Amino acid sequence: MELQFDVKVTAGALYDYLLYHTYTSFSGIIGTIAGVFLLMVFLSTRYVIYLIAGVVMIGYLPCALFLKAKQQALGNPAFRQPLHYTMTDEGITVSQGENEEQQSWDSCVKAVSTGKSIILYTSRTAASIFPKNDLGDKKEALIQMISTHMPPKKVKIRF
Repeated sequence: MELQFDVKVTAGALYDYLLYHTYTSFSGIIGTIAGVFLLMVFLSTRYVIYLIAGVVMIGYLPCALFLKAKQQALGNPAFRQPLHYTMTDEGITVSQGENEEQQSWDSCVKAVSTGKSIILYTSRTAASIFPKNDLGDKKEALIQMISTHMPPKKVKIRF
């Protein structure tokens, strides 16, 4: 079985990935809990400093991630042109222009979905981002390909 498709990683797709990656990590969860705790302290003490600290802790990260996604989308040459993916039983090949990289299915860490993307982690911090808008009618075939070649405990994709 072979599946081929092209995706363009935009600032929006990068932002979606960064939000997911950050808010499912330990530090992202702790930061959010601390921000909520500070807001609760404000409600009971009425000290404005707790309100400011809580809002900063909760609001800073999404803003910083948005700016980072925009900067990466504009500054990284890999995001200027569409990426061509070929998925086979042997693995994944991604190409752009004359550059080509291959990855075996065994080296894939996990696969997840967000509202806007399917994300295939190739390491703890690196991933292939497949915006659902770019996949069109190949979305279900991609999910089937991933589910077939990765252990079920590594696949957390919802329709």
